[in-house]
Amino acid sequence: MPRKPNHDRDELIERARDLFWRRGWAGTSLKDLEASLQMKPGSFYAAFGSKEALFALALDKYAADGAARLQTLAQSYGAVEALKRFPHMAIANDSAPAKACMLSKTLLELHAHDHPLAAKANEHLLRMETQFAQLFRQAQADGDVAACHDPQVLARRYQSDLLGLRLSAEREGVNAVEIAQEIADGLTRDMPAHIPQQ
Repeated sequence: MPRKPNHDRDELIERARDLFWRRGWAGTSLKDLEASLQMKPGSFYAAFGSKEALFALALDKYAADGAARLQTLAQSYGAVEALKRFPHMAIANDSAPAKACMLSKTLLELHAHDHPLAAKANEHLLRMETQFAQLFRQAQADGDVAACHDPQVLARRYQSDLLGLRLSAEREGVNAVEIAQEIADGLTRDMPAHIPQQ
């Protein structure tokens, strides 16, 4: 019978995600990964093939977890309340490797080099934008957001605000909680009133 793997694959991907999230692509060496995952080079290559392949899995894990958290909020509290709570959730985890979004960090680091991982990060960001737009459509159907506004435009603005919030949370002297609250308050007040349709 085949031997059972010494490590749970999902746990290894999660640990790799945290390392990549904190240090980025260039700042994470194969030696770093082998040490963090407690794997020898042969086992690492047998399990994941390459650093790039593992980074892609880490991006998938990061994006899937974020989408699941937002979906859980929506199921528990409704669309507009999920959108209000999500900015606070994004910066609330003090044990996270970084406050800034891993997808945006990857895009910024690798886009100029036309690296395939930059395109992958962008695809995940676009999927998140689509998920936000779906929630704005639901919020409009619920009567919480004015129906005259384009949900895709609202989603784009919301995502931009969220990414800016997460970057601000990395800076000393910035009250990210206040910014998160401003984003939440604007959803049913300023945002629908002041974002023009495109």
